[in-house]
Amino acid sequence: MPADHGSRRAALRAALAARDLDALLVTNLVNIRYLTGFTGSNAALLVHAADADGAEERTVICTDGRYLTQVGEQVPDLRAEIARASAAHLIESVGRRSPSSLAFESHVVTVDEFAAWSVLAPDARLDPVPGLVEELRMVKDDFEVGLLRAACTAADAALAELIERGGLRPGRTEKEVGRELEALMLAHGADGISFETIVAAGANSAIPHHRPTEAVLAGGDFVKLDFGAEVGGYHSDMTRTYVLERAADWQRDVYALVARSQEAGRDALRPGAEVSAVDGAARRVIEDAGYGELFLHGLGHGVGLEIHEAPGIGKLGTGTLLDGAAVTVEPGVYFSGRGGVRIEDTLVVREQGPELLTLTTKDLTVV
Repeated sequence: MPADHGSRRAALRAALAARDLDALLVTNLVNIRYLTGFTGSNAALLVHAADADGAEERTVICTDGRYLTQVGEQVPDLRAEIARASAAHLIESVGRRSPSSLAFESHVVTVDEFAAWSVLAPDARLDPVPGLVEELRMVKDDFEVGLLRAACTAADAALAELIERGGLRPGRTEKEVGRELEALMLAHGADGISFETIVAAGANSAIPHHRPTEAVLAGGDFVKLDFGAEVGGYHSDMTRTYVLERAADWQRDVYALVARSQEAGRDALRPGAEVSAVDGAARRVIEDAGYGELFLHGLGHGVGLEIHEAPGIGKLGTGTLLDGAAVTVEPGVYFSGRGGVRIEDTLVVREQGPELLTLTTKDLTVV
């Protein structure tokens, strides 16, 4: 089943009309991919509101000559124009038609770009509208969930093979483990990796976003693996924490605590739930155990065409979860200089309860 880019543009046009906006200039390349399927490195897209005459027929994508063939293949349903300064070219065309308003993605447009555009279209009202397409992207359609599921499957399979072949063992370095895990994701069908794989052993596991080093894994270490696969532009995100050879009582205790917190966070995922309340459900488990100050980050985030996207799930987060949102749940407890645990899944919010996409066991595993 191919992506329905036309329906996505229709939803955007309706959102523009609801806000009394004539058109939106889309310059965020991820949003352009979402709305059209185009994956080149230079483009702009002009989308008119739903009540505009021939709104879809007036939609135009602009890119430069390097992508002449690609834009024709990837976006056969839209008119394409070729210009190196793609956004400026579309702004000029807007200026000639003099619409009453033109919205732009102010969260990605520089001050200098805005000043230049104001000269190109002096009679148009340029309206800053941040995050409009990102709001639409929060709810994943079946096509998107299929790609997310495939990315999670590749990551699950890679981790399983890493452990089966003895790749997680004393004497190896963090970098060696990370490189092997990344290669295995590719071998299991990933188009790429979601981000640089985190392998954090021993005391390094207490650093939430530790970058792999030449540190050598040793018996008794916590080893935290935070990694993801990318399939068709969509990303998975998963963290599992293991113990090498033998687990001390304190390690079993902190692992069980984080596992209870993660379960509470997963159980709180419901359409309509306040994101801060979801964070609170998981955070209270750790706070009640006396370790609240050791949970150093938010509970999770949206995931899709970007590894971090809306919604953000944290203490200061705003808004509610929507049915079909893809999110992570990833509490952690970190004892500086000693070690830490994080457990993370990628899930889809559903009315009947969250759909789990990362299926590797979360039981404490000693390897």
